[in-house]
Amino acid sequence: MNIPNTITSFRIVLIPVFIAAFYLPQPWAPALATFIFWFAAITDWFDGYLARKLQQQSSLGAFIDPLADKLMVISALLLIITRHHDNNWLLFSALIIISREIFISSLREWMSSMKQSNAVAVSFFGKAKTVAQMFALLFLIYENDIFGLPTFQFGVGLMVWAALLTLLSMFIYIKSAWPTLTAGK
Repeated sequence: MNIPNTITSFRIVLIPVFIAAFYLPQPWAPALATFIFWFAAITDWFDGYLARKLQQQSSLGAFIDPLADKLMVISALLLIITRHHDNNWLLFSALIIISREIFISSLREWMSSMKQSNAVAVSFFGKAKTVAQMFALLFLIYENDIFGLPTFQFGVGLMVWAALLTLLSMFIYIKSAWPTLTAGK
């Protein structure tokens, strides 16, 4: 275990802590849950930076880093949906995002087995989706108005935008992978 992998593993350990904070029956619980989610998002950037800077990139890190990200995001989406099950915009956005994550993970795994993993490398739209999604989740987890601004509604709008970017990035990945997918091998 190197430093980046330890940070990534810590992010996985934070998931049950985040879930517990989300459900705490205290007025400060949304702020705590939001902070934990934000901290996990920051450590995602930090462990990647350290892996490159310290030249500690590893196969384990390449496996657990995206896994930790997906587990944390899907946990947050499911928690938000259970609390706001009557919001169809959130439900449909979450379904799109979760479905895309499963689809793209499978596609990347298959493309890697075909020695074509570069064809489905992270794109600009994939990164834009991640940024929109993370900000949306922060607003939705906190859900209280900030200075009279409707944080939750802003989060819903960002989540819908993230879902649209999710679909766009998925189509870009499919287009890139299409020659390999349709090759008669």
